[in-house]
Amino acid sequence: MADKLPEYKRRNRATSVADALSGALDPVLRKRGFAGRDILTQWRNIAPRPFDETTQPHKLSWPKIANSAEGATLYIRCAPGTALFAQHEAANIAKAVNLYFGYVLVDQVRLSAEPFITNSGPKTDKAYEPSPESLAKVGKLTETIEDDSLRQSLTTLGLALARRAETKRKT
Repeated sequence: MADKLPEYKRRNRATSVADALSGALDPVLRKRGFAGRDILTQWRNIAPRPFDETTQPHKLSWPKIANSAEGATLYIRCAPGTALFAQHEAANIAKAVNLYFGYVLVDQVRLSAEPFITNSGPKTDKAYEPSPESLAKVGKLTETIEDDSLRQSLTTLGLALARRAETKRKT
């Protein structure tokens, strides 16, 4: 008689992207020496200023001795121009990491040769100034609307669409 396949267990609930990807990310993080995602996801809360915005943890390198009481070596990526300052303040960075976790996780902080990835920081949008042509076109389309709040909302929408069209033309 043929073996029955195990029945698929349906969860019947929505899961977050973080939960769905945790199984895929954990082996990659373990390969880089991280036991969990905390040091990566909470780096802005862990690192002292200005290193919370100018550095990123790259990997943890653990000592080869299995029962060693020493912490790991944390390799960090640095933004251009901040590597020397980060190297000088390495002891303070290690102290901040250890204070966050409550035990000696990091013994040393060293600089990584990997480049700093800047897209993880907060993005600042410069103020959009619509062109006179866009203002005139949207104004002409909304001038016949009597309700002030509706006219204002449609003007805002029209200018946003004009901005999107302008940025598509530029790229």
